Amino acid sequence: MLYLAEVQKKTGFIGSGKPEFKLLACQRSEHSWSAVAGDESLTAPDDASYNAGALVMVEVSGNRQVQRHYEAGRTLTSILQNFSNLSKKSKTQEEEIEQWKQSLTFQSQELNRRELELETRQEQVEQAEADLEQLDSQRQELEQLRQTLEQQQEDLKRKNQDLEGAWAHLNGETRLLEEQRTEVSTTAGLDSEQVANLQGALNRLTEAVMPVEALRAPLTHATDGLNYHQGLLGDYRQSLENQRQGLEQRQQEIDQQASELQQRWIDWRQSEAVLTAKREDLKLKQQTAKLQQDQLQALSTTLQSQGNLHQKIYDLLNTTDKVRLSKKVDVASLEALELDQLQTLVSNLEKDLGKMSRFVSDQEDELTLEQQALDEINARIEQANEFDRLQLGTELAEEEDRYQMLNETLVGQRRNLIEREEVLAQHQAVLRRRQGIAAEETPVSAVDLEPLLNTIDSQRQQTTDTIQAVETEIKQNQESISQLKQTIAAGETALATQRAEVEAFESGLHQQHRDLAGLLGKLAVCEELLNPAQESGNGLRQSLDDLASAVTKLQEVNDYQLQAIAELRQTVVSVGAPQLAAS
Repeated sequence: MLYLAEVQKKTGFIGSGKPEFKLLACQRSEHSWSAVAGDESLTAPDDASYNAGALVMVEVSGNRQVQRHYEAGRTLTSILQNFSNLSKKSKTQEEEIEQWKQSLTFQSQELNRRELELETRQEQVEQAEADLEQLDSQRQELEQLRQTLEQQQEDLKRKNQDLEGAWAHLNGETRLLEEQRTEVSTTAGLDSEQVANLQGALNRLTEAVMPVEALRAPLTHATDGLNYHQGLLGDYRQSLENQRQGLEQRQQEIDQQASELQQRWIDWRQSEAVLTAKREDLKLKQQTAKLQQDQLQALSTTLQSQGNLHQKIYDLLNTTDKVRLSKKVDVASLEALELDQLQTLVSNLEKDLGKMSRFVSDQEDELTLEQQALDEINARIEQANEFDRLQLGTELAEEEDRYQMLNETLVGQRRNLIEREEVLAQHQAVLRRRQGIAAEETPVSAVDLEPLLNTIDSQRQQTTDTIQAVETEIKQNQESISQLKQTIAAGETALATQRAEVEAFESGLHQQHRDLAGLLGKLAVCEELLNPAQESGNGLRQSLDDLASAVTKLQEVNDYQLQAIAELRQTVVSVGAPQLAAS
């Protein structure tokens, strides 16, 4: 079982007591930890040389024995980084889910609207098809009516021919009658047989007169039917005109949507340009962060060189009794210790310094590896495409967070290491003097190196202040980079959503174009079918008008014929009267 523990030990005047591990938290799974209830402690093994208050990771066996222990700094850094990354990913996923919900809601509304439009258009198409079928049926009826009228025209023509024959016969009879009247004028009158023949001829002429009323009834019926069908054709034409106006209005709406689509593409390209500028700004800030890291590394090297110079001067002062040690060490207490106790204390300090130096060296190596990893990811980002940059950007953010936390931890450890080196040097100086290793001092006046030490301390403090200022700038720059990355990530998501919406709008507009083209095609077909029907109706109207004129003329001819027959009948009667009286 893995535990997070705090090192606790009692410190005395001479040395340190036996350390203990106070258990703070227990690992339940890879990403799950729980606090340890109560105040449970385990005795640390002999190789545990941690300072009091240090945090360590402890592996404990089933019988509560410590199997393994190590510094908790790196593990805690990794845990905090994982927690931070999980929190960021969770927040990013929540934002993406919310954007997806909004996009799906918009798409659902758009689909519902388009479905209603398609249903309306389907109903219009079905109505147009029904009207087309009805129009075709009416066209067939008109064709049958046309055939009926043509047949009636044929009958009328045949009857006209019969009438003309009867009229020719009547003219012949009339001429004969005139001849007879001329002959009779010299005689007393017609005999009874001649009168009977004339009466029979007149009767036959009267029977040969065509009944015009028999033609008026079907003519009136045909005219009424034609008027009805032409009224329907007018209604259909008006309906087609209304549909054409509606389609023209729809075309205007589609043109407006096309303008809107063009503007939305312009807005998307502007958003893309803004996002590209932010990416360039991010690259610039990352390059600035790299330069700041290089500056911080150079300052750390300078601080280390100043510390080495400080140590060398202390080594020079170890050869004289005129040594003024730092206030960090109580020289009087060291002078009062037994020599064996002082040697033990110096040995313990050397061991602690060795462990601390190795640990800091390992941290420095790890920091170098982290910097190399950052450089490698930046190089991959410069060569990657847009999709891979998103993934590499997340990976780069994680590596930068890890580098920042490790560097911040390492700064304090460097300072602590320098202070321990200084304290050890001062202890070693006192020990050497007490062991008589220091050289005998010459009677000449000793060189006072304390001002030089003070100058070096002042320079070290200035370097430390500069390091802190650079670290503050790095932290601010890293925060700015982190915010800019979040802004870019949100912008990329919003840009992708905007592009998907514009493409969906464009696809819908293309579909509307296709639907409108189909409706216009059907409208053209209906007009092509309606125009011949209208022309056919106009031809029938002209034929019926001609037939009505012929019937009127025939009526006049019949009236004239009947009047002539009546006059002839009266003449025959008057001519035949003397003969009838004589007999």
